[in-house]
Parts: sequence; structure tokens; C-alpha cells
Amino acid sequence: MSYVEMPGAKVPIRMWTDPATVEDVALQQLRNVATLPWIKGLAVMPDVHFGKGATVGSVIAMQGAVCPAAVGVDIGCGMSAVKTSLTANDLPGDLSRLRSKIEQAIPVGFAMHDDPVNPARLHGFPVAPWSDFWGRFDGIADAVKFRRERAGKQMGTLGGGNHFAEVNICDSGSVWLMLHSGSRNIGKELAEFHIGVAQKLPHNQGLVDRDLAVFVADTPQMAAYRNDLFWAQEYAKYNRAIMMALLKDVIRKEFKKAKPTFEPEISAHHNYVAEERYDGMDLLVTRKGAIRAGSGEYGIIPGSMGTGSYIVKGLGNEKSFNSASHGAGRRMSRNAAKRRFTTKDLEEQTRGVECRKDSGVVDEIPGAYKPIEQVIDQQRDLVEVVAKLKQVVCVKG
Repeated sequence: MSYVEMPGAKVPIRMWTDPATVEDVALQQLRNVATLPWIKGLAVMPDVHFGKGATVGSVIAMQGAVCPAAVGVDIGCGMSAVKTSLTANDLPGDLSRLRSKIEQAIPVGFAMHDDPVNPARLHGFPVAPWSDFWGRFDGIADAVKFRRERAGKQMGTLGGGNHFAEVNICDSGSVWLMLHSGSRNIGKELAEFHIGVAQKLPHNQGLVDRDLAVFVADTPQMAAYRNDLFWAQEYAKYNRAIMMALLKDVIRKEFKKAKPTFEPEISAHHNYVAEERYDGMDLLVTRKGAIRAGSGEYGIIPGSMGTGSYIVKGLGNEKSFNSASHGAGRRMSRNAAKRRFTTKDLEEQTRGVECRKDSGVVDEIPGAYKPIEQVIDQQRDLVEVVAKLKQVVCVKG
């Protein structure tokens, strides 16, 4: 489908989904965003749903301003995927050992590494920028300086919620590795600190929602936020790169005879800010639950833990600010999913997937998400499908 346009106070709201299917609270959030004085455009992805301040699944383009709550508290959260030389025939019938080895290599939930991962010991990992990256830690907000040790140990860890590491088989039979994570606790604390700063600024006192507080250009608060934001986005990228290196090492050890090789990684943030130019204007484009889908750019759109995912290539649709959805999108809250579904439902909906099937992940059950095929179909003018993947191992936090 192409987009549906709804009227907004300052800009039209372009929606790549049927507005009638969007929850009322999310629609109100979109209307609120469209009132911001600095806004130049708003695109809504088919996986849109209620979030803090701004919906998940929205692309907000502003001139001279950025809203930290519209980035999300998991700054730089995103996906990485890599195609391997393995095929479905190389996988054993019982995948429980493989899942166990992945869980041993990559800490999940609140767990972290006992000592920071040394990237020099990882196969093929680019270490040149590493010391420069950590050298810039001293320049971020004083409020999180005491987290340096924890941030080091959490680098290369999965986290919880909807984060995952997977082994997938694509429609041609090739084995893919995929993972989803972000900037861990350090990104969350930076986000919450700056949201608090923004909410106290005088120019934000008359907004319809205090969670839409913004920083404006040429102010020390904006400069400080941009510094910390871009550092956290880089942390998230390194976090996924280290986890992918650890995941590859597991695959090398478990499939020694097959001597697996790996194609170049696809990596994409879906909670982030980028400086981009549209209609002759330099804009700050915030994607919260959306990926960049410029012409020819590869992206990853995952479904839930039982339905599979898609590798896509962007079509460069400027009406969406070169964007596409970041996943299937929730159709019910975590609490609602826990009330509605049982572990028996989880077992049924994840049949054929080696994964946790206990009460701790019932809120991640496929039934709590929108159908991924429908979400893909609604954005045919934003991306083209390159490959469809189906997970056979899913590690959750």
C-alpha cells in the first residue's frame, strides 16, 4: 500500500497503515508530535504502537531541534544479521546444545561479562577505533561517569525484553545469524538524564506533552545531548558487533568440520538520530522503531520469536524520509500478553524453535505481535524483500 495522509497541526501525518487499526492513545501521540513548532515531517510505519512521548514506529523530522524521548531510552537499539556458508543440512536434529553454547558465550538479561571483552581476541574484529571510542567516555554526562566499569562489562551482552540472538534458515536453505540489542544500561541512563534536562527548559513548558521536550540548536544542552547521543549510538553498534563475533566463534567451534565462512554483516539502528537533507533543508531525523531504507540500503525487519524475519533492501522513498518499519510491532502490551496467554500457548506458537518456553518470556509470545507478513505488505513502496528467514534457535533474555 502507499501511505494514508491524516491532517496534523503543523505537518500532515503520513501513515503506512490503516489509521483505524491504530490504538487511540497512539493516534493522540502522533497528533501531539505534529504540533511541535520545529517539526517538518512525520512518517508512521506499519508497526506503529504506543510509546513514551512518541509512538514506536514513527519517523520525526525536525529543523534545529531533537526530542530525546522520540529516540527512545534504548539509544541505538537495532539489528545485525549475517549469512553463513552453512545450510539447513549442516544443523543437527537436536539444537539444544547449540542454544546452550550461545547462552554461555553471550550474557543475557541482567547478566554481564566477568571482565570486559578484549576485542583483540575476537576473530576479525576491527580494533583500531576502540581506544578512541572509550577515550571519549570522559566527555559524556557526569551523571553516568560512575558507570564506566559496568558499561565495559555490559559491552557484548544481550539484555532482556524483545532482545534476542538467533540462528535462522532462509528460504533458499542458507543458515543466517541474527541478533537484536542496543546500548544497554549506559544508553538508558544517558537518555533518562537528558530527558530530565529537556523537560526543565523554558521553551518546553507549553508543550501538549512534557515527554516531547526538545533540545534546540546552538544551545549547550543540545551540544551535550548530541555528544552523548552519538556516543551511545556507537556503543550500541559495538555491542552488536562484539556479540556477533562471539556468536560466530560459537558457530566455528560447533561446526568445525563444515569450516563455516561468513558474508559481510548487515547492521541497522532503529532507535536513533541522523542528520539528513530533504527539500533543501538540513534536518535531524529521529527514527524510533524505524530503520533507514535509502535506495539500495540493506535492512532487517524481524517478526516475533516464532514467525521469522525479513532481509530487505530500501527503495529510497523520500515521503517516508527513506525509512521503513523496524519489526512486526506489538499489538498488545506486555501485561496484557501475560494475562491472555499461558506457557502452553507459548509452546504451541513456538513449535519447531529451540527457545525458552517458560513464564518469563510469555510477554514475547508471537500472539502479542502484529503479523509480520502484513507489516511487510503494507510497506511495499518502502522496501523490497531480499530473503525471508525462519528461526530455529532463539535465545532470549
